[in-house]
Amino acid sequence: MSRMRALLGVCVLAAGLLTPVATGTAALAAEPLQLSAPTGRYAVGATELYLKDTSRPDPWVPEQTARELMVTLWYPTDTRQGTRTEYLSAEESRLLIQGKRLEDVLPPEIFSTVGTHAIVDARPAGRPHSLPLIVLSPGWTQPIATLTGVAEDLASHGYVVAGIDHTYETYAITFPDGRIAGCAACAFDDDRPFFGKLYQSRAADVSFVVDELTGRDPAWRGSRLIDSRRIGAAGHSAGGAAALAALAKDRRIDAGIDVDGTTNSGGEPVIPVTGLSRPALVLTGDDHLPGGPDRWLTADFANLTGWKRWLAVAGMDHSSFTDLGIFADQLGIDIGAATPGVRATGITRRYVRAMFDKHLRHRPQPLLDAVSARYPEVTVAAR
Repeated sequence: MSRMRALLGVCVLAAGLLTPVATGTAALAAEPLQLSAPTGRYAVGATELYLKDTSRPDPWVPEQTARELMVTLWYPTDTRQGTRTEYLSAEESRLLIQGKRLEDVLPPEIFSTVGTHAIVDARPAGRPHSLPLIVLSPGWTQPIATLTGVAEDLASHGYVVAGIDHTYETYAITFPDGRIAGCAACAFDDDRPFFGKLYQSRAADVSFVVDELTGRDPAWRGSRLIDSRRIGAAGHSAGGAAALAALAKDRRIDAGIDVDGTTNSGGEPVIPVTGLSRPALVLTGDDHLPGGPDRWLTADFANLTGWKRWLAVAGMDHSSFTDLGIFADQLGIDIGAATPGVRATGITRRYVRAMFDKHLRHRPQPLLDAVSARYPEVTVAAR
């Protein structure tokens, strides 16, 4: 698999899973996969929202006259006992594995048994208008579940996190009435300008979710806890490019993070050439650097005129920044990352939180300015 194809959000783990090391399918099914525990002082709750944007048709299925979205909210709670959230349903897991063409490698239900830490529908905790909001977007063809580890950790540190499953952009999204939306957009992804449309469509999804959580008639019972003056956007791969697109389009978003995602849109730059002064972080592997093959991200980074950092992490593969890095280690699969999955998760969580702590909570974060003795893998590639 080429580096550029990986940057477009095709799961590198999927390539690794085609050659598992000395383990059969039955062995892989024996031990449920586990996420790292959140590091903050709060317990974590989670709930799902069904949202419908009647102001626009679906970009991939135009006969759908409204854009439907499923959103997972992670948030702080005082509740520490209860049913843990399901990573994916058994059917969603089966369809994801089928879509990735891994039926001969993985048990179909494997992602329905992942050990998570958030309590289903736990009562949200916090003072009114005290919690910053972070909107997350996953990689191309990936469900938002693949960013659960980052989302749970942010929530444990007092953030509300809204993770978007972008409809028709992954293999299985289940709506409350039982309908399952597949990857209709997969029919178009060989067309280079497709990704420009994808980034802008996702940016519109992000803005709509912000509307629904911070408007006069919010869609979530815990919305009163959100501080609408402190909003961030982040994503992995195509979701990272979409986060920068949302930052450029929506003035309510105060800071954005692109985690290992090219901004090659096949057309207009994601960051306008006139500049964008709001803070942005680019977090990549050390084979994805300024001035390298990804000239599009290099150009967009140059157009950022405010606080900015491009941080490079040694030993990280594209999937290392998501839950898939941990899962690969637990399955005994080599995805080409020198940094173990647990360590990679810790690094990703810490730097994502540092960015939002600095720009949404105004807490000094020396971590973002120089190499840290605690995280020597991370260097400042550009600023």
